Amino acid sequence: MAEPRPGPSRAQEEEPGPTGKEEEAAAPAPKKRRLAGGERYVPPPRKLNAGVSFGAEHFAETSYYFEGGLRKVRPYYFDFRTYCKGRWVGRSLLHVFGTEFRAQPLAYYRAAARAGRLRLNEEPVRDLDIVLKNNDFLRNTVHRHEPPVTAQPIRILAEDEEVVVVDKPSSLPVHPCGRFRHNTVIFILGKEHGLRELHTLHRLDRMTSGVLMFAKTTAVSQRIDEQVRQRQLEKEYVCRVVGEFPEHEVVCEEPILVVSYKVGVCRVDPKGKPCQTLFQRLSYNGSTSVVRCLPRTGRTHQIRVHLQFLGHPIVNDPIYNMEAWGPDRGKGGKIGKTDEELLKALVEEHRSKQSLEVLDIWEEDLNSSGESKDSGNSGDCTKSAEADPVNGSSCPVEDVKDPERNDVAACPLNADSNLEMLDKDKELSLSGNQDGQTGEKGWEEKDPLCVECRMSRRDPSPKELVMFLHALRYKGADFEYCSSMPEWAMEDWEE
Repeated sequence: MAEPRPGPSRAQEEEPGPTGKEEEAAAPAPKKRRLAGGERYVPPPRKLNAGVSFGAEHFAETSYYFEGGLRKVRPYYFDFRTYCKGRWVGRSLLHVFGTEFRAQPLAYYRAAARAGRLRLNEEPVRDLDIVLKNNDFLRNTVHRHEPPVTAQPIRILAEDEEVVVVDKPSSLPVHPCGRFRHNTVIFILGKEHGLRELHTLHRLDRMTSGVLMFAKTTAVSQRIDEQVRQRQLEKEYVCRVVGEFPEHEVVCEEPILVVSYKVGVCRVDPKGKPCQTLFQRLSYNGSTSVVRCLPRTGRTHQIRVHLQFLGHPIVNDPIYNMEAWGPDRGKGGKIGKTDEELLKALVEEHRSKQSLEVLDIWEEDLNSSGESKDSGNSGDCTKSAEADPVNGSSCPVEDVKDPERNDVAACPLNADSNLEMLDKDKELSLSGNQDGQTGEKGWEEKDPLCVECRMSRRDPSPKELVMFLHALRYKGADFEYCSSMPEWAMEDWEE
């Protein structure tokens, strides 16, 4: 569909999703039998609960506030949950933390265990030497901080008993991914408009604005999905690009290859997937052009990659209009770098501009080396870090479904932190209940294990959260929805 990023490995555990299914791992059943000496009982996994979506208990985890043109989320405690991966079976927790998930030093995990934040089959983990078994259920409670997004409201374009259609602002993910949960379209619609159990029909990149459509029932979702399969949907975008775009219609059919799921980077490559985009210039103001875009396929970043290839990248594209692509900024597919060199250059360029968050990467992510190259023997393996020089922070008990990125949420402490306080033999309790769902209590005081609480990050300006790419129209066999032309797309607009 419309410019999505590929989703995560099926091996990753998922948060309760907006598609009407409770994908989060359910807590195991209580112990029921007597154990032999030295034997550790592992309860069987429960079936996932169907027909449950985000509800009041999820929305009540925390609240929003607005500051400097930004929507911010008050920090809160949150549980990441997962069943034991196949490759962890027979290994100790200490070994898994120390070899596969090195985003944090072992002192952090020891302190988290003493604080009761690491739980195995709902029992507090006191000994990290415990050996993992198949179906072990892990829970990790963290103090969660979310990045700010634009304060621009989500405008509802249409709503009936079958669908709701909104005008999505730039900078908002469609649903929970990476560090985003409450600052997502799904959560804001649920909390502020009472729209729940929505089925995602298509996605827009976090930085792309415009028409976004949700189904209210499974039947409607299936009907529109069939239109997608039959290629009966039409999507129209508008963007502002560098330079004078040709007056005649331009058709680009260059195949697109994903370079990195983690950073979210693609390029034109003969080994890529076939695709087609039609472009038509709408206006030119002497330095930039407004272009109408009709993607006939739905590859990752298709419009943005094709425009870069044509030599007219989107004016403020934080990926495809960067110096890292070389003097021609990727025009004609000329990059002059290996994929690894390109990714490193992109990251370093954003790092120098203090804008790593645009890539959904943070400084502590770059200091970690947490992904394992051991795929195990169970077929339950996540993406290897070998092809990606940017090793994102990851934690084995923090796997979250991410439809826009293929990594997992970051743990809250890096190796450079002062861990003296964590090595003291005392309990560190949560500012809330045992489930970790403490809502705004996480805002009232700083958490002793949370590095974010001790850091001061620069807020992006509202201008930095806008990319000049907008989904203008979405049309199917029996519907058509349009949004207004954005201000930056007006013929007489000047920056």
